[in-house]
Amino acid sequence: MASRPVFIPLSEADHLVKELSFEFKWNPGFAPIQKKKNVSALHEVAKTKGLFPLLEVSTKSEELLGQRLSAFSLKIETKVGPISIESAFQGSKVFEGGGPYTDIYEKDSREAKKYERIRTSGKLLSFNYFGMEWPLVPKTAFYDWLYLTALKPHQEYLKRLFEFKGFTDIEFNPEKSINCQARTCALLVSLLQLKALDNALSSQEQFIDIVASDSFKQRHSNNLRQQKIWG
Repeated sequence: MASRPVFIPLSEADHLVKELSFEFKWNPGFAPIQKKKNVSALHEVAKTKGLFPLLEVSTKSEELLGQRLSAFSLKIETKVGPISIESAFQGSKVFEGGGPYTDIYEKDSREAKKYERIRTSGKLLSFNYFGMEWPLVPKTAFYDWLYLTALKPHQEYLKRLFEFKGFTDIEFNPEKSINCQARTCALLVSLLQLKALDNALSSQEQFIDIVASDSFKQRHSNNLRQQKIWG
């Protein structure tokens, strides 16, 4: 058995995303067919609780929309050209021992994620994206900002997200990771329903202010509730 989350847009100003975890029979193996079986198993269990339809947001999605919304596929426009969300995120990390390693921007998503120096440079301190400094708290703020900035121009994608009750990413294990593209999609739907997306993306300060309250309600911030937003 395994447990994986479903992220549901709440559209409440101080609580934008709800995370519900479901247990299901896990199909072991790295083959794409095994991962797709796990997506189906998770969605079937969630359906019994009234959560249907769901969109798997990953390269393993049966929906072309879910594949295109993967951080490995989705690109953000920059002054050096379009780069994937994954490469932008990894290349902007600042560690005790170095960074940001901006040469990662030129690599594809899989190379970026496996880049050796992000594994050997010590403790993560912050992010630096083309000179824009981002703190580690609220958790996921920088990742969410990157993702939403990249997605905003794709109006055809935004409209379709309203068709779904929630979002999943079968590769995401909350015991091992923090950032999740499925959670960010749920966040996006909430901001759109609140008509707050444009305001959120108008400045870094506005973005942090709008997502902070929700961030501290998420599972990933359980040990940070008493900390100041900027660390």
